[in-house]
Formats: sequence, C-alpha cells, structure tokens
Amino acid sequence: MKARMGTTRLGPAERSAALAEMAARELDLVVVGGGVVGAGVALDAATRGLDVGLLEARDFASGTSSRSSKLIHGGLRYLEQLNFDLVREALQERALLMQRVAPHLVRPVPFLLPLTHFAWERPYVGAGLALYDSLGFSFGFTRGVPGHRHLSRQRALRLAPALRRAAFTGAVQYWDAQVDDARYVTTMLRTAASYGAHVASRAQVVGFLREGERVTGVRVRDLEGGAEIDVHARQVVNATGVWTDDIQGLVGGRGQIHVRASKGIHLVVPRDRIHSHTGIILRTEKSVLFVIPWGRHWIIGTTDTEWSLDKAHPAASRSDIDYVLDHVNAVLAVPLTRDDVEGVYAGLRPLLAGESDETSKLSREHVVAHPVPGLVMIAGGKYTTYRVMARDAVDAVAHGLDQRVPPSCTDRVPLAGAEGHQALWNSRHRLAKSAGLHVARIEHLLQRYGTLIEEVLALIEEDPSLAGPLAGADDYLRAEIVYAATHEGARHLDDVLARRTHISIETFHRGLAVAREAAELVAGPLGWDDDQIDREVSYYTKRVEAERASQEEDTDHEADAIRLGAPEIVPVDTPVPPP
Repeated sequence: MKARMGTTRLGPAERSAALAEMAARELDLVVVGGGVVGAGVALDAATRGLDVGLLEARDFASGTSSRSSKLIHGGLRYLEQLNFDLVREALQERALLMQRVAPHLVRPVPFLLPLTHFAWERPYVGAGLALYDSLGFSFGFTRGVPGHRHLSRQRALRLAPALRRAAFTGAVQYWDAQVDDARYVTTMLRTAASYGAHVASRAQVVGFLREGERVTGVRVRDLEGGAEIDVHARQVVNATGVWTDDIQGLVGGRGQIHVRASKGIHLVVPRDRIHSHTGIILRTEKSVLFVIPWGRHWIIGTTDTEWSLDKAHPAASRSDIDYVLDHVNAVLAVPLTRDDVEGVYAGLRPLLAGESDETSKLSREHVVAHPVPGLVMIAGGKYTTYRVMARDAVDAVAHGLDQRVPPSCTDRVPLAGAEGHQALWNSRHRLAKSAGLHVARIEHLLQRYGTLIEEVLALIEEDPSLAGPLAGADDYLRAEIVYAATHEGARHLDDVLARRTHISIETFHRGLAVAREAAELVAGPLGWDDDQIDREVSYYTKRVEAERASQEEDTDHEADAIRLGAPEIVPVDTPVPPP
C-alpha cells in the first residue's frame, strides 16, 4: 500500500489509472457499489493494509446515498419498537462522526416535537427522549449535542412562529445531527484513495469470474469507453443496497439476503416559507415527518411505501407530494402549496425482507453473508451505521483471506478535510481577507470541504474568474464546479448539479438556468468538445422535464413510465487531459 501523501484527486486521469491498476494484478478485495456502505468498506479495507478496488456502475452515491433525509441519528421510532441496541449503536456512531471522523460534514441540528395530547403525552415523550439522550453517551465521547428540554406552547411558538397555535398543546426540543450525504460519500472515497484504494465510477460489474464454485473476481464494463476488463480479487464484497438481489443473480440464485425497496420522497422549500429557528418533527400514522433546516432551505420528508419499479430513477408522484404537504400543513399557520416547492427527490431504502408486508416494519439492522466462497454480501442498515456495517463486512473478508488482517481502525481515521478543521474555522475571518472573499463564502466552503478548502482557493488563485458565483445559483462559486470535475470524480453534468452541489433541488429552475455555464466550466478538465457540452445540457434538460412531468402523475406506475422517458447519460470516450 502506498504511503498516505496529502489528499487524492478523483479526476479523469486518476479514474483511468485506477481501472488500469485493477486490471493489472490480483487484488485482495474488490468492492461492488459506490454508495456509503461500499465507500465505507473500501476505506476500512484500505486502512487495514489490504489492496482494494471499488467499482460503481453510475456516479458515486447516485442511489440511496444521495437521496436520504440527510440526517445522522439514532431513530426515535426504533425506541418505540424496543430496538435499543440499534438506537445505542447509531447514537454512538453519531458522536464519533461529529467529534472525530467528520466534524466538517456532520453538524448538530435541533428539532421541535409538538405535543397534541394533554396529560399522558408529555411524560411518555419525555421518558423516550431521556432514554435517547442517555443512549447517546459512549465510551470516550460526550453526546455531542445538548439534551432535550420541555417547552410550553408559548415558548415553542417563539422558536417556531410558523406553527398553528391550535395544532399543539406544547412541545419538546431535542437534538440530532445532519450531513451532506453525497458529499460525505465522495470525501470518504477520496480518503480511501489516499490510503491506496483504486476507485472508479461508471464501471459496471456485468459478471463474476469463477474457479469452480469460488468467485475470483468480476467482469467490468467501462461505461464511458465501452471496453471490458477482468478484475481479479481474492474476495469480492457486494455492497449494492437495493441492487443486492440483482448482483446476486449474476452469481446464480437469490442467495441468503433478500432486500426490498421502500421509497421515500422529500420536498425542498425556501427557508422563508416556514418561519422557524428549529427543525420540526411530526408523528404520522406510519412513521415520522421531518422539517429539516438546510442552508437557505427546508427539507421536508419522508414517505415510506413499497417500490418494485425502476431502481435507478425512483419517481415521486403527485400523491407522494400531496401526502407530505398535507401532513406538514396540519401544523402550519400558513400552509405550503405546490408552488412553494423548489425541488423534489425520491430515494429507495434497502430493507431486509421479513414476514411483514409493510416496508415501514422491515428491519433496518444489517446482515453479512458469505453465499459462495470468495463473495461477501452486506445489506440492510442505515446511513448512520455505515462504518459498523463496513467493519463487519471486512471482518468477513478477513476470514476468507489466508493472511492475518489487522482489526478495523476507522473509528480513529478522520476523513479528508477533518484534521485542523476547527482551527481553520476559528481563523475564517483572516482566511476570508487573504482570499478576497466574504466570510460567508468561506464559512460555506469550510462546511463543505473542511481543510480541503485550500484546494478550492488554489483554483481561484490560478483563475480569478472562478471566484464568482454561478449566475442563477449564487450559493455556489464557479470554482466549486471545476473542483467537482478535477478532484471529486464528477463525470457528467448531472453529477455536478445533483450530487457535488444540490442545485438540482435547491432552485426553482432545478439547475436548468446554470446547466450550460456549469457544463462549459467542467468541459476543459473532462476533455469535452462543443458537441459533448450540447449533449450534456440536452440530457440534463430532458431529465428535469421528465421528473417534473412524473410529479404530476397520480400513481407510481404512471410516474415511473414518464421518468424513464429521459435518456441515459451520453458516454464520453475522449483522451484524458494532461494533469
């Protein structure tokens, strides 16, 4: 394994080098799936000294891992299900991620829980939150967030004037944490690469290599250039979430793990549409609904319905959107309308199938299986506990290797950008002055990149025109768009607008007003000509049009049919630009 030297880019040249390295020799481990669990497995394995590769068929975090509620939390509803071990584990991970692993990406967030019944509800909820707070303590860490507190209706209204007075009798406030889910995955992959992992997106596993009954690697199709390569490995990990059964089908049979997909949708509305200084959590007939502060916006969700249609592009229907609006409007003094909705996104939870027919009751605990020699499968779980899942998967890999493998150390490995973050945050005014940017811009960059902000500022120093914001999405600097292509593995316009930034859900135009400017900014680093720029803008436009149209349909089947009408990304087979 190469020594760690600073941070690692995930640009076009690095992608080509990673594929070449994976094809050149037998690896200890190849990971299939570039979501949060796959990235966690790659980092865990690389920091144990294993030679590891990771392959993702689309963009990193393009599935479930970029379409979550963007929370790091224990899960209050699991307390009601008496699943104390799951809650304790998740809350201990929350403390670890906030305080050591990624303090630049995981931050505390307050929530107000309105009470609607007199007498019994306050002691019931209070007891649950007291247990929630106590489970949050872990050895060597504080809870990392304040404890809960009880509020009268009047005090709650001072915190959240948007609430309708008659809709509640009082409230309890508690704290959890939030994360930029897609950025977290990308940062983890860059960290894994800095420890020697070979990482490539747009590289689809189309089959398994076998020696008798043993899996000895994977057959990979480069979706950009079209070539196929064999990647040999002593062990393979299937970490594909809702695609678990599909990948298992390439081996033969359904295997030991069965995953069902549950669809959850979220709405994004401007911050000024809901006057509140705190997030809000509401109980629904099935689960809970969060109103989550998100920069200059609110994220509202989620739903929980079974999904058996297209896994790559789950569609939100009119019924889904109305369900969320109806439930949040039940407590708002000024109701939201569909005209207030800037963005909509839908994601699929990979739930372990059980006896229940309701996806809201399926297990969020994870399972590791060894269905055939050479293949490890990991499924279930939740975003918050990805690190534990990854550790367990690599432990299973270690059993299949004829060598001694050290124990996991990811609880002591900060992600790229974490080390020195607090010191740099404390110096943000001085940094703003030296960079010639407003301190608000520096704060925005520090909360997205941590100490990697220096790489973004270096781009601006080389090209001062990158210091300006995008015209039509002024929360983001032009330098961030270029950085997505040069350092963060973005291959296409959709990668930039939907995951490296969140322009696709944070603007009423959903990214259309900045699509061409963004495409022209990444064209140089990605080696695009004018025709490719036009194709990228055209693809993105059709994707947004299809999503908008699907959100006018009443049923999942109708919405899915329309969403699938948008073409897939046009591959790019161009020479790698010089470094």
